[in-house]
Amino acid sequence: MVPFVCTMLVSLAWGQSPPPSSMIRALGDVTAVDAGAKTIQLKSDAGVTWSVALTDKTMCVSIAPGETDLKKATPITLDAIKPGDRVRARGELGSDVNTMTALSVIVMTKTDLAQKHARDRAEWMSRSVAGTVTAVDPGANEIKISTRSREGQKTTVIQASASTQYRRYASDSVKFADAKPSSLAEIQVGDQVRALGDKNDDGTRVTAEEVMSGAFRTFAGTVISVDPAAGTLRVTDLQTNKPVTVRVKEDTLVRRLPEMMAMILARRIGGGTSGPGGASGPGGPGQGGAPGGASGGGGQWQRGGQGNGAGPDGAGGPGGLGGRQFDLQQILERMPPLNLADLKKGDALLISSSRGSDPTAVTALTLLAGAEPLLAAAPRMAGGSFNAGSWNLDIGMPGMPTE
Repeated sequence: MVPFVCTMLVSLAWGQSPPPSSMIRALGDVTAVDAGAKTIQLKSDAGVTWSVALTDKTMCVSIAPGETDLKKATPITLDAIKPGDRVRARGELGSDVNTMTALSVIVMTKTDLAQKHARDRAEWMSRSVAGTVTAVDPGANEIKISTRSREGQKTTVIQASASTQYRRYASDSVKFADAKPSSLAEIQVGDQVRALGDKNDDGTRVTAEEVMSGAFRTFAGTVISVDPAAGTLRVTDLQTNKPVTVRVKEDTLVRRLPEMMAMILARRIGGGTSGPGGASGPGGPGQGGAPGGASGGGGQWQRGGQGNGAGPDGAGGPGGLGGRQFDLQQILERMPPLNLADLKKGDALLISSSRGSDPTAVTALTLLAGAEPLLAAAPRMAGGSFNAGSWNLDIGMPGMPTE
């Protein structure tokens, strides 16, 4: 059987002219391909399933992640498109809801995305700095952050410019895909920031190419009750001694810390130098934040996290337990998920969430059980309550944004 070949019509490249009003777009990951019926099934980041029909006039090409020039795209056959590939389709709405007859189909293969993801993660690991914002100077385009090193707390200056790209995590979102284009004006004291750029010799200054920011909080609590069916639990916030309702979504990273890891992290919190250190900074929970991706250019429709335990682009948040760079997020992602039904009354938890307007009801980005050693090492506030405000769990680095 001769494979169906999509016709390459470069003149139909997006962006050259406004599409007719009947034209629609679908973006998502390939879940199935039917070469006989000439259809592709896509699942969008929002969970919507699209059925995309191709014709002999459909432009069907493969392009490298980050590439913006369709002249560098190559024709691809329908049977070469595989589940897990990233597809952006443009065409006319079909007779049924969420169906389309495609005028153009542009493919990023799962393999190419995974390779770019690995390169981007390596770059963010080696060329980024993260911490809590202590001051913002719009006039000088500067952000001062407090970071934790082996020598203790230090201040790093992030120098921005007109070309610096900003993105900010949405309130109560566990997906990096929900992060929106932002600006320096949105960054506030107390926010968590990770900046990608060139550092000076002593690491006290960074010329930022990209800045991720978000308003997050990390708190310790003990379980009061659990409702696995509803995906919620009630905990006592050990800083305020008040009850908090915690919502756990599909993309929340829920894990139990092995005792040895909890003890190592506790030593770091307590000021010890043994054991691995942690990199701090925003990112997405394993199922929500995609590690590593840089935004910009043709990357605007890529989704990060493929093949690395990071789910929909992620969602993300701040973090870090100080010390040398290591990826706690990746370690946590590789652990088996914890079922909420396995939590018991009195269990100690460490929870990271967006800093919303209602502190008594939060959506968890990361929920870690087995936190008893960390609670024992935590500093105390006046009156003996726990202070987890400086912990800032590392829940991943920025993932690849979507359009």
